[in-house]
Amino acid sequence: MKLKYVCLAAAAAWAGSVGVALAGDAAAGEEIFTHKCKVCHQIGEGAKNFVGPELNGLIGRKTGSVADYNYSDANKDSGITWDEAKLKTYLANPKAVIPGTKMIFAGLPKETDQDNLVAYLAQFGADGKKK
Repeated sequence: MKLKYVCLAAAAAWAGSVGVALAGDAAAGEEIFTHKCKVCHQIGEGAKNFVGPELNGLIGRKTGSVADYNYSDANKDSGITWDEAKLKTYLANPKAVIPGTKMIFAGLPKETDQDNLVAYLAQFGADGKKK
């Protein structure tokens, strides 16, 4: 009987550690943002719309909703509210998630890059401050 509880406790501890590992590395995500996203997007305090919309408070935000940014109709009408899972899918292949988007980004094929970038973006509230 004791062995059963020890095995259950070990399994629970392992599952918890896997969840933390899958959360993504925000520092690695910042590197990805700097090299792949910053050419079009800004994030953080003082961020403004650029080639693409500013990305503050992205998680929980509806697509096509940043003031003073000229979105494609496809983006405005997608009905998507960004959560981490949907954002990862979008980052893998933007045109598959929102056909007709004007975002000209081929995507991030590596799931670890997606996890890391989402971890970085999720740090920022709508005011541009890190949570």
